[in-house]
Amino acid sequence: MDKLKKTLSGDDGDEEQGIMTQIRDKTTLGWGTRIKLFIICFVLGIVCSVLGSCLLWLANDGLTLFAVFYTFGSLLSLGSTMFLMGPINQCKKMFAETRIIATIVVFVAMALVLCAAFWWRIPGLCLMFVVIEFFALAWYSISYIPFARDAVKKCFSSCLG
Repeated sequence: MDKLKKTLSGDDGDEEQGIMTQIRDKTTLGWGTRIKLFIICFVLGIVCSVLGSCLLWLANDGLTLFAVFYTFGSLLSLGSTMFLMGPINQCKKMFAETRIIATIVVFVAMALVLCAAFWWRIPGLCLMFVVIEFFALAWYSISYIPFARDAVKKCFSSCLG
């Protein structure tokens, strides 16, 4: 009824918004949907990583299956946050000055895990790159918590020195 009143009175607000605003409003996910998709994607990432770890112990192709599932799980977990903040904002934050080194190390380690499993076929090297990926991803993740990196640095410096 309100739409009919606006149309009859000549006050059609949708035309004033512009086509891009209308498209954005129609394609934007609601907050509840974003949370659900984040949880689904994050849990699938964890399941893939755990499944990859279990597949590591298979005789023939265990290393390659581990590398594929673990890397895919890491990508799913990392990508799940795109549902919370949007893909463009996520990419901007990933390559911000404070996170760019950790982001590059994570992606390079992912690539090296796959290389070590598919081409070099060296299990120890593959596991070493997984450990590097894990710590780089942890360092990347704590960069979102204010002063967390400083606290970790102080903790390690007090333990080591």
